[in-house]
Amino acid sequence: GAGTGIASRLLHERGARVLAVEPGAGMAAEFRRALPDVPLVRGDGNALPVADAHADLITYAQAWHWTDPARSVPEALRVLRPGGALALWWNVDAVDVDWISEAADRAGRFFGLDIPAEKRKAVDRTDQADPSGRLAFERRVVRWSRRVPLDVHLANIASHSAFLLTPQDDRTAFMAEERAHLLKVFPDGVVEETYDVYLIAARKD
Repeated sequence: GAGTGIASRLLHERGARVLAVEPGAGMAAEFRRALPDVPLVRGDGNALPVADAHADLITYAQAWHWTDPARSVPEALRVLRPGGALALWWNVDAVDVDWISEAADRAGRFFGLDIPAEKRKAVDRTDQADPSGRLAFERRVVRWSRRVPLDVHLANIASHSAFLLTPQDDRTAFMAEERAHLLKVFPDGVVEETYDVYLIAARKD
């Protein structure tokens, strides 16, 4: 679904007429608070509450893997106009950047995750986006970066479900250690995050 509206905001700011779809009540409420001018309907990609041939572009920002492609692919084709496109993407930390690699190692030990496997998962998701083979996807990997305050970076870490499932004392200790590590790399308190976006897109004939 549209979640809290990160991708929807960017599309809206670039002049697109956006209709957001979100299944969860909590996320929908957050979306409406953040983007009161963008219409939102409750639903999901397996059964879009949208008329036939309604959209020129359907996007899934880090969300397609929550759908069943056997249902969501036909739904996308139903809702798209001829010549319209389905675009799917996933952001992955650029672990070839030294400080990100080191932070990933620390997070991997803390969360008990295989970080390289998490990156491979994004590649697998693009490969498995349409098992039926009905869509002729074009593929791109796009690198991008942004500068954010350290507190914002740490808040993003704290929002991960794996982090939230750990005991509070462990979370507090990890955050204190991570802040200390990152201040050595970014003494001005502004973190330069770098990501690779795995993007696939296909047009409806």
